[in-house]
Amino acid sequence: MSAYLRYILNRFALLLVTVFISITVVFFVPRLVPGDPLGAVFLKLSQMGGSAGAPELIEEYRRIFGLDRSIWEQYISFWRELLQGNLGYSISSFPSYVTDIIRYALPWTIGLLSLTTIVSWVLGSVIGAVVGWRGSQSRLSRPLVMAALLLYTTPYYILALILIFIFAFQLDIFPLSGAYAHGTVPELSLQFILDVIWHGALPALSIVLVSLGWWFLSMRSLITSQKGEDYILNAEAKGLKGRRILWGYAFRNALLPQTTGLAISLGHIVGGAIITETIFAYPGLGWVIFTAIRGLDFPVIQGGVLLIIISVAIANFIIDILYPLIDPRIRYQKAGGE
Repeated sequence: MSAYLRYILNRFALLLVTVFISITVVFFVPRLVPGDPLGAVFLKLSQMGGSAGAPELIEEYRRIFGLDRSIWEQYISFWRELLQGNLGYSISSFPSYVTDIIRYALPWTIGLLSLTTIVSWVLGSVIGAVVGWRGSQSRLSRPLVMAALLLYTTPYYILALILIFIFAFQLDIFPLSGAYAHGTVPELSLQFILDVIWHGALPALSIVLVSLGWWFLSMRSLITSQKGEDYILNAEAKGLKGRRILWGYAFRNALLPQTTGLAISLGHIVGGAIITETIFAYPGLGWVIFTAIRGLDFPVIQGGVLLIIISVAIANFIIDILYPLIDPRIRYQKAGGE
């Protein structure tokens, strides 16, 4: 067995352990929260004047969702259904399937998250490289560093609220919430696409700005440390232009730890996107999970959180196995030492 294949198998085993532990935690934690998920159903029935037969109906609901069994029986049943790709019914939106609810919300989260992650990572890396290379020679160095520090230390939800107050409430440039105008039927048209972009501008901007601050500071620090390396001094002694040394040598070497940083911070970025979606009532997974938590909708909570955990774990696994291809030294050092 080659060293690289052993490296991949070790990382895959770690992925399986991570997913198993995460699924177990996601199953048990919502059930530790005080409250009865069927209480909201009873309340709705009471408000609709149908409380007469509510106890019998609730008992039937309890049987359908397996809540009449012990927690360990529920856990085993949950694994059995999960391995068959069945996430069950939603309690608060019965008889809707959890997979249908997630399938509707997933494209919104993927679109928002993928766009903001790529934009912030690329912009932060490029700008940070330029500022780090120029150092004190750049007049914008100190203002940019201060702005990046401010953005990086600002929580996602705080920046989101600031953007809402300025651009949606005071200036009335962007809408307060939603992914498109009320009453609009989603369709593949230029008008609908522009409407989606207009509604998604503030959520995307809040995620980009916070992430941009970190990528800028990270790349600036990496480039600054690279400037004193022997290969940089050697390139300068050969008479190579500063631009070529920056992009052909320093930037390429700094991309390795920057890529690792992307893998490590994926969970943080996803968490920030979930909070942002909640604040803007953006119809992605974050909003779905938030509404499910309010209603103690166990199946939807489990399905949404599991999808996020598995997606982040797989993304980290992919970056892990690609990293040795970017830097061949990692393949033998890591695989050989395990």
